[in-house]
Amino acid sequence: MPVRSGWLLPLGQTRQNTRITNIGATTPVNPLGVRSGILPGTYDGKFRLGGLWLSQAGPMTATVYHGKAVIQGGNSDGAYPVALDQDMTITFGDGDPLNPRIDLVVLRVYDNDADLQGKYDAVVEIVKGEPKAAPVAPASPARSLVLFSVKVKAGASAGTGGIDWTASGTVTDLRTTTVAVGGILPVYNNAAVQGSYPGQYQDNENSHVLQRWDGTSWVAYPKEVGGIAPSGTVSAGSYTGQFRDNSGNLQRWNGTTWVNYQPPLENETTTAGATPLANWSVVSFYARRTKSGLCTMTVTVTRTGAQVDANSAGNINDEPLCTLPAGWRPALSVEAVACDGYGSGGANVTTSGQIDLRTWSSNGALAAGRNIRISATYILP
Repeated sequence: MPVRSGWLLPLGQTRQNTRITNIGATTPVNPLGVRSGILPGTYDGKFRLGGLWLSQAGPMTATVYHGKAVIQGGNSDGAYPVALDQDMTITFGDGDPLNPRIDLVVLRVYDNDADLQGKYDAVVEIVKGEPKAAPVAPASPARSLVLFSVKVKAGASAGTGGIDWTASGTVTDLRTTTVAVGGILPVYNNAAVQGSYPGQYQDNENSHVLQRWDGTSWVAYPKEVGGIAPSGTVSAGSYTGQFRDNSGNLQRWNGTTWVNYQPPLENETTTAGATPLANWSVVSFYARRTKSGLCTMTVTVTRTGAQVDANSAGNINDEPLCTLPAGWRPALSVEAVACDGYGSGGANVTTSGQIDLRTWSSNGALAAGRNIRISATYILP
């Protein structure tokens, strides 16, 4: 028999049965009973649970793959260690002519001392559901561990194409995990199962947190020293410099209270790349931009061409001064202030980076040799 149960047969326990069902994994649910479940693990370590998996083998057949499990009987019956040591094929009965049904695939222990069924055995079997227009799964037998539910459509048979294996909702994975007492349970279909004792832990893959049973509910466990405590887990800090997530806001404990944390502002600076235009030279250039896209710049230019005079209204023809380097240009054209110590005016900084002086002091002059400083703050593209 491919399904083996430890210490079950009345005529003796073989050495092989003892070895292959050596599990050592029981999570208590009360002083006598333990949690039924499958031992976690896969060959490549990529998944939580690989044992007792089910896949299609034919129109009305499926393969159940090898694995180990614990099945709890009544409290006084104890726990049955069970192992399926080779893959096996199971066959579903044909569908009802009119209505679909839901069958359960279970790993089951028969123990005549407890159930009076007349045999001592461990099996993988199908518990057939009742055909209905809206079918529901049947109750699982005593001393069994539910593995999968399978919907058998009306009229299904090998000759009609069989079970709709690929349809959504046909096969539902109902397996659950168990580990040795004190071990961290890898949650698999059993996140809502209550804990057995305060201080028990489980790794909840659904919410990606380590949880501790506090006697009433599963509570997300705060991160270790140096980590960020999840929201709602820490009311007072344990040390100055501790961080916590407060409903989306990062906070730091300053020794007395939690303070919203403002990280240091990341920025870049440059002094190169400003290019003079005709009749001007660039004396200096400095710009600073943050990672969020805010830029402040100051460029100093000197008139090298003929003097330009402003009229009494401060009007001049637009005077191109210089071009800012790529990456330091505004997302939209902005106005900048300009001044040489003798007069002042307004300049326009375009999205192409060109700076044009547009106005100057009434009756003022753009005289050769004078330094004009242009400054602006703007958003980068």
